[in-house]
Amino acid sequence: MTGTGAADGWPTPYCGCASCSTERGAGRHRGQTALLVDGCLLLDCGPETPPAVQRAGADLRGLRHVLLTHQHPDHFSPSFLLYRSWTTEEPLEVVGPPEVVEQCRMWLAPGSHVVFRAVGPGERLTVGAYDVRVLTAHHGTPGSTVLYDVTAPTGRLLYATDTGPLPEATVEAVRGAAFDVVFLEETFGDRTDHGTDHLDLASFPEQLRRLRAVGAVTDATDVVAVHLSHHNPPTGELDRRLAAWGARTVPDGTRLSTGGAAPAPVPGARRTLVVGGARSGKSREAERLLAAEPDVTYVATSYVDHDDPEWRARVDRHRAERPDHWQTLETLDLPGLLGTDGGPLLVDCLTLWLTRVMDEHDAWDDAAWSDGAEAAVGAALDELVVAWRRTSRRVVAVTNEVGQGVVPPSAAVRRFRDLMGRLNARVAAESEDVRWCVAGRVVPLA
Repeated sequence: MTGTGAADGWPTPYCGCASCSTERGAGRHRGQTALLVDGCLLLDCGPETPPAVQRAGADLRGLRHVLLTHQHPDHFSPSFLLYRSWTTEEPLEVVGPPEVVEQCRMWLAPGSHVVFRAVGPGERLTVGAYDVRVLTAHHGTPGSTVLYDVTAPTGRLLYATDTGPLPEATVEAVRGAAFDVVFLEETFGDRTDHGTDHLDLASFPEQLRRLRAVGAVTDATDVVAVHLSHHNPPTGELDRRLAAWGARTVPDGTRLSTGGAAPAPVPGARRTLVVGGARSGKSREAERLLAAEPDVTYVATSYVDHDDPEWRARVDRHRAERPDHWQTLETLDLPGLLGTDGGPLLVDCLTLWLTRVMDEHDAWDDAAWSDGAEAAVGAALDELVVAWRRTSRRVVAVTNEVGQGVVPPSAAVRRFRDLMGRLNARVAAESEDVRWCVAGRVVPLA
């Protein structure tokens, strides 16, 4: 990887945002995205690419083929052809969309050693030892930008930058590909209002889900996020989020191998508890964890109060923000769901579940509490914890931390606070992964 950044790099030299400042302080720098394969095939060549190759301890003496995706200047700097001609007359093949090829021709005299090949989406060609499939990108005028599916003697890769959500034709074209490595752009991080033909941390996992659904990405595929910009959180937080989807970042200059042993899988948690206060980011974190999964059931435990317009609007908004392929199930039967086989569950939340369990048994009333409600609520909590311990499903549950405020003035609310604290502790003890959310930041709890 000669570069893994967006056009202006990351950190951006003109910017003092928290992301840029963190990366700069850590001594990390990402230049314009490009990839050198086997020392002889280059995917994209921006103005920073040739010096970046040398900084990585390599050179371009063996370069014989260049695949260009489009004519934006961070991916396409045709001056390299002129500079190369000053040193060597070794054959070179340059492949790209027609307008890219025409721009390249202007940098060389007729009859040069360079062979140009204009290509478009859907074409398949042999480039030296490589089988190359040209794919449609969602970027600019249709056909002006392409992606590349490259099969080498040692493995197969997908180079997918720049692009917005992958066109259906592209997803279908890579059905069954089982790529060794996928380089997938993730430009805009948490900014989802950019209105550009790029991906962000909301659309990136959706593309992975689609690629997994057709067998293009498998458990053995090394997924590397590229074309990264300062709209992303700093690298540590970005890596944490990507890991939940089976993806990662690598520093510029990283050498990757394909066709050998698959990268060691990141140990995954089966049960995750996400704890936090109101508006702490806990539900958003829970949804992120399952964003790339193909079959998620969102388990809603709240009342649906049709007489409360504000609550109804809140519920509708949450539903609209979830992926379209997720199912929503409104139920209190968490033990029943946990005891059955199936896809991942997202339970939101245990706090409202406990509230409704107490409602069912009239446990807010002091007299009823002493007259059987305590035993009934305790049995319900025991049943839930046992089901959580035994479940074979991937499950993420959201819960509130309610014990850090003032002591409640009534016995009933103190009872609820105590029960909630004990339930959280018991579920956490049976979870491989517990996360604390505060002010939108996530802290793992050992």
